[in-house]
Amino acid sequence: MLCQHCGKREATTHITSIVNGVMTEQDLCTACAKEQEYTNFFQNMSFDLGDLFGGILGEPKRERQTVRCPQCGASFEEIVQSGRIGCANCYSVFHDRLIPQIRRIYGTSKHTGKRPGTSALRIPDPARPLRVVSPLEEKRAAMQKAIKAQDFERAAVLRDEIRAMEEEQHG
Repeated sequence: MLCQHCGKREATTHITSIVNGVMTEQDLCTACAKEQEYTNFFQNMSFDLGDLFGGILGEPKRERQTVRCPQCGASFEEIVQSGRIGCANCYSVFHDRLIPQIRRIYGTSKHTGKRPGTSALRIPDPARPLRVVSPLEEKRAAMQKAIKAQDFERAAVLRDEIRAMEEEQHG
């Protein structure tokens, strides 16, 4: 597959972005990915050259203790290979290795999220059905508000409008 940016070189990097709830995907060559500052999440993390060369040369692999998350069982090496964190507990277990990379990519390691109520979808509570307010009820509420504010002229106008609406309903 050719790079979707330059159309010249073989694509080696797949980018999935979600911005404002819209997902976009693109395949880029190494040069275009570098140009657009997409780098490997784990590129600065070290690996054991002894294990690499030992495997090639047929030498026995050194036994070393692999740290695993007690909750999901993921090792740091598995996280590096998959590019995905196993569970929320992995952030604590691998904190010293993950946080520097997260800071490098996002500029901070603290998630601020969105402020509540700004663009959140409001879902009605089934226990509290929506109440439809009639125009007559709206006028009565406005009249009570005017009385509390001691705006008696406005309250009198609203009272007359309420009477007219009630007479219209009854007859």
